Amino acid sequence: MAKRDYYEVLGVDRGASDGDIKKAFRRLARELHPDVNAHDPAAEEKFKEAAEAYEVLSDGERRQTYDRFGHDGLRSGGFTPGATGFGSFQDIFDALFGGGDPFGGFGAAPASGADVGAVVEIGLDEVLEDQTREVSFEAVSVCDRCRGNGAEPGTPIETCDRCDGTGQIREVSRSIFGQVVRAMPCDKCGGDGRIPETPCERCGGAGRVSEMRTWEVDIPAGIEDGQRVRIAGAGHAGAPGGRQGDLYVEIRVASDDRFARQGTELISSVEVPVTTAITGGEVFAPTLDGELSVEVPAGTQHGEVAVLSGRGLPPLRGGRRGDQHVVFELVVPTDLDEEQREAAERLAEALGHHDETGDSSASPAESPRVSPRR
Repeated sequence: MAKRDYYEVLGVDRGASDGDIKKAFRRLARELHPDVNAHDPAAEEKFKEAAEAYEVLSDGERRQTYDRFGHDGLRSGGFTPGATGFGSFQDIFDALFGGGDPFGGFGAAPASGADVGAVVEIGLDEVLEDQTREVSFEAVSVCDRCRGNGAEPGTPIETCDRCDGTGQIREVSRSIFGQVVRAMPCDKCGGDGRIPETPCERCGGAGRVSEMRTWEVDIPAGIEDGQRVRIAGAGHAGAPGGRQGDLYVEIRVASDDRFARQGTELISSVEVPVTTAITGGEVFAPTLDGELSVEVPAGTQHGEVAVLSGRGLPPLRGGRRGDQHVVFELVVPTDLDEEQREAAERLAEALGHHDETGDSSASPAESPRVSPRR
């Protein structure tokens, strides 16, 4: 079944502000939350659809990609619409409402790990094909000595006497929806439900350590400078039971002095001797596939453009490569010897461009001033 348009899902227009998008999702979240809308068996799927739409449209990079390429563009860009990484409905609320519960309590989820950012640089020629790069970054991981329980191996772990091992403290309150139970992580055991008698030597009882991590990143062909690839679950470890954060890799495409990029199109220039421009011939222009012969028609003017079909860059979602536009820059010699100057004058005379006075020895002060063409 085809996915619905994300703007349609949230009930906003394509020019909606970030505030409008967040407001629309808040409204839908309250209407569709399964704990409130238990009578509707489709509420859960509708809720997930709204969460997916919000995840994309609330992110500037992904919203731009979606506006330009639709659902296919998100998949080609390394994004995984629908795989939001939210472990539960409460995770979505925590991300949207900054923790806590907008209804006064439907249960609390363990804190998720924070996201991590990294940068990878590739050459312009590498945009032609999919690439794989390794990135190294520092992130919080589960301690491998105590396996996250915070206790020195072989030592006992006691049940927390404040939460009786549940990891949560529950409070009953009333709201417009009736009596609800609000669950919060236990402030004594940090939500783990247990307290180590002897803290782990490596992590000091935290169950988490900061260490260097290496990850392989798949970079799709056609990616543009500044776009990001998201790898779900490759970020900081969360609290016990919480989901892991994500890794966002910003792709920087190195500039190439030979080309200017405009989306999938490339623009370059090539010098053309004035004699070649007059009589016609060929020149060699650089492309991402190597030098290529370019025909110069007789009578070519400065600034005219030749189009090399399919020598540009591929679109992000796949398909035919763009074109390369080669601008002809006529080169006029400035160091002619006497014989060459005489030949040039004969050519000018043959073309009807010779000085009508027949006096070719006029001094510069007597020559008319020529203004550049605008």
